[in-house]
Amino acid sequence: MSTRQPAWAVVMRREVVAKVTDKSFVVGTLVTLALIVGMLGLQVYLSDRTKSYDVVATASSRVMADDVAHSATAADDKVRVTVRTVPDDAAARAAVHGGDADAWLHESDGAWVVTGRTQVPDALRTAAEQAVRTAVLADNAAAAGTTVEALERGSTVTVTQLVGDKDRTDLAKAVGFAMAFLFYLAAIGFGLTLAGSVVEEKQSRIVEIIAAAIPIRQLLLGKVLGNSILALAQMCLYAAVGLVGLSFTSLGGLLPGITGPIVWFVGFFAVGFLAVACLYAAAGALASRSEDLQNTSMPMTMGLVIVFLGAMLATGQWQVVLSYVPPFSAILMPSRMLQGGVPLWEPLVALAGLVAFCAVAIVVGERIYRRSLLKTGGRVSFRAAWSAAD
Repeated sequence: MSTRQPAWAVVMRREVVAKVTDKSFVVGTLVTLALIVGMLGLQVYLSDRTKSYDVVATASSRVMADDVAHSATAADDKVRVTVRTVPDDAAARAAVHGGDADAWLHESDGAWVVTGRTQVPDALRTAAEQAVRTAVLADNAAAAGTTVEALERGSTVTVTQLVGDKDRTDLAKAVGFAMAFLFYLAAIGFGLTLAGSVVEEKQSRIVEIIAAAIPIRQLLLGKVLGNSILALAQMCLYAAVGLVGLSFTSLGGLLPGITGPIVWFVGFFAVGFLAVACLYAAAGALASRSEDLQNTSMPMTMGLVIVFLGAMLATGQWQVVLSYVPPFSAILMPSRMLQGGVPLWEPLVALAGLVAFCAVAIVVGERIYRRSLLKTGGRVSFRAAWSAAD
């Protein structure tokens, strides 16, 4: 029994091996991973870091300064305020100006003032506002013969949302942007690389030798599958590293809720990229020289830019509608699923539409590729390639 591999499998293996042994590809992947790890590491560092501030005050302002320190810690347990008493205003001003203190709390013309050297940290400013407000309200309430609680009754506003919670929403936005960017980055990067490989083989006339040995359809299938496998593997690697990194942040407890949408995104990514790869291969076949590739691939590149920007800017009902429209659905439907409240039938319908779009892209890309690959002597127009005889 013959164990000879089909031609498309040989081409696919060649594409994968050539890419993973290419130094620029390996370095680019490692740099991107380093950036992901670095950003997540910075997030972990900042979330666990305790911010310390030194505040100076005279004896007459010490009580209010202590209230400010208490308010700062109550608002954020990662904030620590140390209060130091100084003899007079001149000493306080000198301490702040010389960098020995972050701020000076004092009273001027019947109002409380927080003075910093060049600026006042937001945590100190907010704490001072809260402490002063509480103290003044207490004095006013006592003068009026009532209590602070009675004065503030009914004045608070509680924010809720019908779907999910704030942390889940913030995480969904961040992960949704990351998924959209990964799709855009992979589609542009691998797509242009695939198109460049096609036109390079065509310009050097190597493709004529290959086409004499294997069917052109097999050549296209191998190239598209090889690049699709690489793009999917790279995207999964980035996603896995990102999820592991997120598990060490304060948002780690929300990861189980976003695992399902990310798995769906892998499926949407695979189908969407397959369509993009076929069309980029066709763009490469339309060019006869490397100089022509920019013109032949421009429609694809601009289309991806529109998809990315549209997915980022769409909100409300527009986001819902576009999440069913391919290729926008490859980004928007998983993003909506991250936010929660999406029934199972919606991603199934969107994925079915994306599969149909992919099938059309494969048919169009294969026809253009097959009818223009062996044509030389100048750039081939889409119309000429479409109407050319087999």
